[in-house]
Amino acid sequence: MKLDILAIGAHPDDVELSCSGTIAKEVSRGKKVGILDLTRGELGTRGSAEIRDQEAKRAAEILNVHVRENLAFRDGFFVNDEKHQLEIIKIIRKYKPEIVLCNAITDRHIDHGKGSKLTSDACFLSGLRRIETTLDGVRQDAWRPKHVYHYIQWKNIEPDFVVDISDYMDVKMDSVMAYSSQFYNENDKNSEPSTPISSKNFKDSVRYRAYDLGRIIGVEYAEGYTVERYVAVDSIFNLI
Repeated sequence: MKLDILAIGAHPDDVELSCSGTIAKEVSRGKKVGILDLTRGELGTRGSAEIRDQEAKRAAEILNVHVRENLAFRDGFFVNDEKHQLEIIKIIRKYKPEIVLCNAITDRHIDHGKGSKLTSDACFLSGLRRIETTLDGVRQDAWRPKHVYHYIQWKNIEPDFVVDISDYMDVKMDSVMAYSSQFYNENDKNSEPSTPISSKNFKDSVRYRAYDLGRIIGVEYAEGYTVERYVAVDSIFNLI
């Protein structure tokens, strides 16, 4: 299956929190979208890897993505080296995405910045034909995504461009709340320890960040991205 977009996150829920509105919008337009989680989030204070596996599956169903895979790298301890790069390269060459969405370039959680650079490097290396990879015993062709965009996570990074997700904010929040072990729910009797992302304030911040980015561009809700190179448009009239 060839994908139009592959969204990559260090942990299950990174993608939902940061770019699921964009994903839902493009899926509704007929684009083929997949999600790749680098780890199972096994070091998370709340829930477990097994619980998050099920939550990720539910979130994927809500977003109606075409595929979701998990590389099961070590949460907190994966590194940007040849071994990890090759595993991501295999996925990129398998699905041949035109666009890759990945972690914020810097963030509170150390895995986010690491995941960002690891993914970016793998996207470049995937285009080098002398790097040989195989899948199910078959040699893969080189493939480099046309664009790599970094979504925004905990830190308020200034975006280079924003996407109107006004009609998809509810789907975004539904996908986020699929991770019931992680986020605030007023009806939840979860007795596990509180974390920075389990508060009502954090849950509300997901919506009000999108609301504020939307305000800036004159729509209701939006998601922001940073780029690795200039964004080009065919005509100035392509800008809204």
